[in-house]
Amino acid sequence: MSSWRTILLRIGDKCPEYNGNSDSKEHIETCYGVLRRELEHYGNDILPFLLQCAEQLPHKIPLYGTVVGLLNLENEEFVKKVVENCQNNLQGALDSGNCNRIRILMRFLTVMMCSKVIQPGPLVVVFETLLSSAATTVDEEKGNPSWQACADFYITCILSCLPWGGAELVEQVPEEIERVMVGVEAYLSIRRHISDIGLSFFEDDDETEKNPDEKDFLEDLWGRIQVLSSNGWKLDSVPRPHLSFEAQLVAGKSHDFGPLSCPELPDPPSTLSGITCGKQKHDAELKYPQRIRRLNIFPANKIEDLQPIDRFIAEEYLLDVLFFFNGCRKECASYMVGLPVPFRYEYLMAETIFSQLLLLPQPPFKPMYYTLVIIDLCKALPGAFPAVVAGAVRALFEKIADLDMECRTRLILWFSHHLSNFQFIWPWEEWAYVLDLPKWAPQRVFVQEVLEREVRLSYWDKVKQSIENAPTLEELLPPKGGPSFKYSTEDGKERNEQHALSMELSSMVKGRQVSREVISWIEESVIPVHGSEVALSVVVQTLLDIGSKSFTHLITVLERYGQVIAKLCHDQDKQVVLIDEVSSYWKNSAQMTAIAIDRMMGYRLISNFAIVKWVFSSENIEQFHTSDHPWEILRNAVSKTYNRISDLRKEISSLKKSLALAEGDAVTRKAELEAAESKLTLVDGEPVLGENPGRLKRLKSYAEKAKEEEVSVRDSLEAKEALLARALDENEALFLSLYKNFSNVLMERLPDTSQAGTLRGLKTIQADEMAVDLEESSTMDVDNENGRPQKSQTNGGKANNGYNVGEKEQWCLSILGYVKAFSRQYASEIWLHIEKLDAEVLTEDVHPLFRKAVYAGLRRPINEG
Repeated sequence: MSSWRTILLRIGDKCPEYNGNSDSKEHIETCYGVLRRELEHYGNDILPFLLQCAEQLPHKIPLYGTVVGLLNLENEEFVKKVVENCQNNLQGALDSGNCNRIRILMRFLTVMMCSKVIQPGPLVVVFETLLSSAATTVDEEKGNPSWQACADFYITCILSCLPWGGAELVEQVPEEIERVMVGVEAYLSIRRHISDIGLSFFEDDDETEKNPDEKDFLEDLWGRIQVLSSNGWKLDSVPRPHLSFEAQLVAGKSHDFGPLSCPELPDPPSTLSGITCGKQKHDAELKYPQRIRRLNIFPANKIEDLQPIDRFIAEEYLLDVLFFFNGCRKECASYMVGLPVPFRYEYLMAETIFSQLLLLPQPPFKPMYYTLVIIDLCKALPGAFPAVVAGAVRALFEKIADLDMECRTRLILWFSHHLSNFQFIWPWEEWAYVLDLPKWAPQRVFVQEVLEREVRLSYWDKVKQSIENAPTLEELLPPKGGPSFKYSTEDGKERNEQHALSMELSSMVKGRQVSREVISWIEESVIPVHGSEVALSVVVQTLLDIGSKSFTHLITVLERYGQVIAKLCHDQDKQVVLIDEVSSYWKNSAQMTAIAIDRMMGYRLISNFAIVKWVFSSENIEQFHTSDHPWEILRNAVSKTYNRISDLRKEISSLKKSLALAEGDAVTRKAELEAAESKLTLVDGEPVLGENPGRLKRLKSYAEKAKEEEVSVRDSLEAKEALLARALDENEALFLSLYKNFSNVLMERLPDTSQAGTLRGLKTIQADEMAVDLEESSTMDVDNENGRPQKSQTNGGKANNGYNVGEKEQWCLSILGYVKAFSRQYASEIWLHIEKLDAEVLTEDVHPLFRKAVYAGLRRPINEG
């Protein structure tokens, strides 16, 4: 990397390029001096790299803005190109809905205004353009309120620029910025308050009656900006390096920044209904998602006494680094521990990372990324961050019963992986009391699932050794041992005819006999004598045993003898029996059961409908609230179905582009051929229609090939579209089957609405029954730390009487949690089939709690029902 690139990239860092010092003034002077010398030779390279640095290292934007301001004194033409590029990039980002780019470029413009590169007036015009678009969007008559997510995003962009340039705007254009502030306030008065229902980290938050004064994210940000304004726009968390060069910067020429336009949003649906508006609202929230939902894990006294705006700015820094360094975990951790703020922020950093890891409906990046960042932060700050992470785990563990089911699953996967990177060290004795809780208590289930996942990442004896300080927890470890082969001849087991059949099949496989020969043997020698059920059991158990040595062995067996299994399992009922056999063989390993079923589904030996039917079998239903095992298999099946549809959509999109190119090429080739054929040429002095025969032949060949390519691509597109239509029909049937099963099992167990109309009411049914025999005061203990009634008896915490939610009630709570999680995760697909779901599942007689769970997952107002 050339020296100017390194200097530009490392500005603000304590690094060798800047002689190890951290004085921003010296950094800016050094960087400016290098760039000024290199502009003549590398100007075309410096321009895009400078903009890339500003966009992807946004916590350094004040430094880059000041450097641009200084360059403006020497090379106005270069800086004019910087401004023009910013304008073009910002317009492109607005048109495509690139939220992060819009937000960052507006911040860069604000900082360049502070450095006198552009005038405040044009920046205010940008603010007013966004403000006008937002106000129109939420107007019932002129706009489309279903797209309020877009309007809120535009206002958030305006407000988030003010910490970086509010002081300068108030000083230079006080009336104009006051007009913007009044406009924002007017917008807030006409928009709808945003509820977090369906996206809350904790189940209780979805039902708690909201305080009328409780603010959503935008209202909260507006409050923080108002406090900042009343403090004279003074804050320490945003560097203001341009002030050190103010005397020089005022001499620079301010460049024009032309007007921008906001893209047209979809028109309101022609028929206004809850469904049509709900679909558009869902699309809007997907395109313009809320960036963060605060997860308040720690007590307020754990985070330093900051100005309200400081928390927002620190979160912006952290989220920017997480976003732009998602492929560079070590760089990410390095920048996260060196943010330009004058206060300690370990607790805030932990809360922000966990808020992203647990963000609903899904985190911005794969959970693995956040796992690796947390690991690297623990290594970068060994004296502080591990204790903070441990504190976060303990705090979330105390609230685990109220934690959303999807968040709970993510937390289990993260925690087990995290411990595997630190030798599985954890003070398990602190949680040994969970053995005294009922088997369905969420804290006990959490510990059990974490240990099971640890065994997957290591081995049984290692995990057992890690809990030696709490040896009683061995009871929660998964079974030790490998496969459970029904026809094993070891250990002196009694043999019967089925054992002999298994041995014969095994020798056929080892003798590399092909599927056709094995099928003939089964049809001629096994089924007529022993029946199809025995045949299926022997074949599946034996093939699984042959493939049990490794994942590769399993794949090889399924590839070679999948046809044998397919012949025996030709209908859904037989496939359910097949899954039973897999589950029986791998009963000591939930991981291998899930892998084998997933692979069989991949080879089309098992349908997703068979998996749904198996998951809702009586044996599995009984463990819905005590084990993640059936849910893991169901999640895999639905996910694989969804991924097939996603892949088909991507292929169709690519084919449509290819078809457009092929059609264009065919038209061009045909036009060339027709032009050549119609051209008069002289042959032996006589005019003849057509060009040189050789060229004509060539052009004709090109035209034919272009047409053939167009036809080929069109045929491929039609085939893929037919596959997609079939897949969507299958997906509709799958979701109907899934929700009907959910509804049926819940209707059997959910209490009458008069007893439990809310989740909170469901939790307290058994507690209320027990309260008859208890003193009234025992249920009104007060938590001394926060002055609230203790919820430990209903949240899985330590209580004198253990966990006071009954098994039946906990079962219902778990299922309702999974209903909401599935609805939320696949909302885009479910909205496509919502009319049918309403007609066949969400009917008038469905239980209100089930309806509420589905509606919450879809972010659909319950009053529609």
